[in-house]
Amino acid sequence: MDLIQGSGGGDAHANGVDRLNQHQTAKPKRQHHHTNAPSANLIDKILPKELLLRVFSYLDVVSLCRCSRVSRYWNQVALDGSNWQRVDLFSFQRDIEGRVVENLSKRCGGFMKSLSLRNCLFVTDAALKTLAQNCRNIEKLNLTGCNKITDATCQNLGHYSHGLSQLNLESCESITDGSLIALSEGCPKIETIAISWCQKITDEGVTLFVQKCPRLISFVAKGCNKLTDLSVKEIGAYCHRLKSLNLQDCSSITDESVMKISQGCPLLTSVCFSGCILLTDASLISLGKGCNTIRTFEVAHCSQFTDNGFETLMKNSHNFERMDLEECIQITDSTINHLAMQCPRLSQLSLSYCELVTDSGIHHLASSACGADTLTVLELDNCPLISDLSLGHLAACPRLRRLDLYDCQQISRTAIHQIQNSLPNLKVHAYFAPNTPPTSGAGRRRRYCRCCVVI
Repeated sequence: MDLIQGSGGGDAHANGVDRLNQHQTAKPKRQHHHTNAPSANLIDKILPKELLLRVFSYLDVVSLCRCSRVSRYWNQVALDGSNWQRVDLFSFQRDIEGRVVENLSKRCGGFMKSLSLRNCLFVTDAALKTLAQNCRNIEKLNLTGCNKITDATCQNLGHYSHGLSQLNLESCESITDGSLIALSEGCPKIETIAISWCQKITDEGVTLFVQKCPRLISFVAKGCNKLTDLSVKEIGAYCHRLKSLNLQDCSSITDESVMKISQGCPLLTSVCFSGCILLTDASLISLGKGCNTIRTFEVAHCSQFTDNGFETLMKNSHNFERMDLEECIQITDSTINHLAMQCPRLSQLSLSYCELVTDSGIHHLASSACGADTLTVLELDNCPLISDLSLGHLAACPRLRRLDLYDCQQISRTAIHQIQNSLPNLKVHAYFAPNTPPTSGAGRRRRYCRCCVVI
């Protein structure tokens, strides 16, 4: 079977999958060369197989499939398992079926270290069982969106893949607590786990998992709305190496969870509590005392946070680089002023729907160290007190690349043109509603064209 038909990207992808479907090495088509052409296998004589393998190791899936058609020797080298240690099949997501994964795992065997099957909707438990049995040295596995898999896949991974360190199960809707229990028993080396939108997972599974996986450095559970303080406090009690925590839309957690996290996870660099609507300033205060290395901080829609909480947080934490404060509706210019003074590395800031922020706060931000050196993205959607004055201040931020101004009623087109002239690399996102035509007033004199004659 031909590997590639034509030069189009679509054909290359389709036939690349055909090659993955063939476990046995195919016999390449006989190539006819002119008598005065250089020897086709000249490079084979110059380079030893080990060096050729090293060159091929830098190629992607499609390129390897193309090389396998050059000659019988290149076919063997290109399909050598050592060239397939890290495979990303996202580009083939519509074509990948179970047999592709099975044949790939048989070819790669123990060489396979990393595999991404992101959004490969047709992959099933049976194919992943074959993968686990053949590729027992796999360390990274991305199954995002593989919604046909069940707990059986994680049970097989726990049985065969004891070296697994990174696993992504986001949007795998059938995954339950059983998967986390199986992984905790068979994969103690896991450092990164993502279970976002696996809404069948509860406190029980998370609790057992974190208790047996002390190496955990990243835990992502966006949209797992059955999680409560019970399991989150266990994360703080057992995961002392944790660096990244994302509990977006886990709306049942309270300040008690955050306090426990602050005490037990001092190495945190990335935190997301967006949508955790029960949190108050007590959470900010505890994070300020216990986690001083946070660089990414996302708390969108946490409407109970106030200036007092952010002031305490920023007095102790000065490493913030990215902050999402969207719809923290109680904060004022005071929070912006403390950001400007205490966070010189800030590069991305969202203040959308913070309706109490004014031109004065933006002035402090623009004239600070971060405004002069690091600020690249600023979101100010629906900030009604922001006017053209703010754009004049922001013109002094030379690294600013994106500015969002949707529904800022006091911003004019003229001011936008002026800041874009000052910062030619800046992209401004704004919307201006079309002018409403005036209604005709009662008693207004009727207008006639010149052709009309009034008698």
